[in-house]
Amino acid sequence: MPSNRSSNRNHRSNPYMVDGLMLDIRHSAAGTIWRFRTETTTLAATAIALWQLAAMITIVWAALVAAAATVIMLACPPVRRSVIRRAWCVHSRHRMQRTFFETRMHTRSGRIPLILRIHPTEVGERALIWCRAGICFEDFEAHTGEIAAACYAREARITRSKRWAQLVQVNIVRRDALAAHNVIASGLTARTAPAREKTPITTAR
Repeated sequence: MPSNRSSNRNHRSNPYMVDGLMLDIRHSAAGTIWRFRTETTTLAATAIALWQLAAMITIVWAALVAAAATVIMLACPPVRRSVIRRAWCVHSRHRMQRTFFETRMHTRSGRIPLILRIHPTEVGERALIWCRAGICFEDFEAHTGEIAAACYAREARITRSKRWAQLVQVNIVRRDALAAHNVIASGLTARTAPAREKTPITTAR
């Protein structure tokens, strides 16, 4: 027979109701929009721009202007590199979030670490992550291989904040900035080879 104490317990007596509420929000439409906020903002801005252009000119000319702007953006190297690096940041954020879930690097309520910001660097991306209660720097350090593989990178480097233990930096390394891009062959080999062939070889008798 169950005791009265256990029968009187309900979800309202749970001191961690906020965690359950945040988990429900994460699995809701609002949580999905927040996780895909960059893509949602980009699509919304593009749709509004096309709508404004179509109001001023026809929809055909609006499509031509959008196509010309895209071609110019891809043809300009600085702009193209900036767009590609931002796209990698968005990709790495989603892949890290998925890695946190698959490696069980989350709280008992299912809340994964919060990626506060992520920006491109010379070798890849750098993410600033807020650790939830129950997650620490050592958890990230133990899953560097999974994070690097999920982000399609060479390696992942984890650094601890010098002031706050709950802040962790994840550095995604995609390329070696010190590697030589153009290898210049030495001309000494081509010059010394004929000289060696012309040198007579004398043998002692």
